[in-house]
Amino acid sequence: MFDVAAEFDPKEIVNLTVGEPNFDTPANIKEAAKKAIDAGFTHYTPNAGMPALRQAVADSYAHYGCGYTADNVIITVGALEGLTLGLLAIVGPGDEVLVPDPCFPNYFGQILISGAKAVPVPVYEDNDYKIQASDIEAAITPRTRAIILNSPSNPLGSVLTEADVREIAKVVDKHNLYVFSDEVYDKIMYDGQKYFSMAQIPELTSRVMVMNSFSKSYAMTGWRIGYFLADKAYTKKMAQLQEGLVSCVSTFTQMAAIEALKGPQTAVDQMLADYARRRDILIDGLNAIPGFSVKKSPGSFYAFANIKAFGKSSQEFAEDLVRQAKVVTVPGSAFGSMGEGYMRFVFANSDENLKEAVSRIGDYVKKNY
Repeated sequence: MFDVAAEFDPKEIVNLTVGEPNFDTPANIKEAAKKAIDAGFTHYTPNAGMPALRQAVADSYAHYGCGYTADNVIITVGALEGLTLGLLAIVGPGDEVLVPDPCFPNYFGQILISGAKAVPVPVYEDNDYKIQASDIEAAITPRTRAIILNSPSNPLGSVLTEADVREIAKVVDKHNLYVFSDEVYDKIMYDGQKYFSMAQIPELTSRVMVMNSFSKSYAMTGWRIGYFLADKAYTKKMAQLQEGLVSCVSTFTQMAAIEALKGPQTAVDQMLADYARRRDILIDGLNAIPGFSVKKSPGSFYAFANIKAFGKSSQEFAEDLVRQAKVVTVPGSAFGSMGEGYMRFVFANSDENLKEAVSRIGDYVKKNY
């Protein structure tokens, strides 16, 4: 899509593709990094991360009731490296890992690195884009070792409720699976919802690996820092694997992350309020355009729009939007076969850009359909 957009002046384009906050990192976090550099925090740390940050992460999950300590935490280069380390520790050649379809496509690469096979589990719009326990069980074979769950979802914007998670947990327990719980968007939820993780179910805590990141909640995508929580037997092995990959996450970045967790959360709260308003601008605007059908995303900053009424593949429709409306999106087919007939829009953008995008798309539809 960027290649198609490159045909035009970047100033003419409204870009709704990149899954990152359009906010700058909060000032107190940036200041903590600057002070850390000046104070000499520029050397190696333990492979698993600085003890103070690991403890801060564990403390931030006290409400889970899992009894997490610093030994259950490893600091990683973003959540993706955490997933890679976890997969390398748990699965190998011949194993199968279930993934939602549609899903964040990088999951496939991480699973391939481990030598295992990714097995898509269909996710349907009729179920509010929430993966179902029955569909998971239908995909299980004797080789199934683990499943990746993502809530709130990229690209779907859906959120698994506690009831949903408990139903899936029954299948996980029955088949003795490991769960990689991608909780990167856990702080970006709307309408008063409360997050619930499978790790909060005591009998499954030891088999649930929680991966998270500072990227989305704290607008720290370029800092490349995340974390992974698991049984300490696995985090110990993952730290040994980390030694051979990146050694450790940069020290001053870890100091900034401590400030993110322990400092004031006012900037995070404001970002969420802005996302909620922008969600309405984009989704309500798209739904007012004949042919679009978009569910109101309960979490993340993504809208997954049904465009089947236009009679084109998602790739064709996306390219037409760039060339004729100068709005860049991502075709749903990029996220799996179940994404065909859909588009992913990112509403982590300014109010003005979102309104302009909706206006341009409306004019394009009126002209062509």
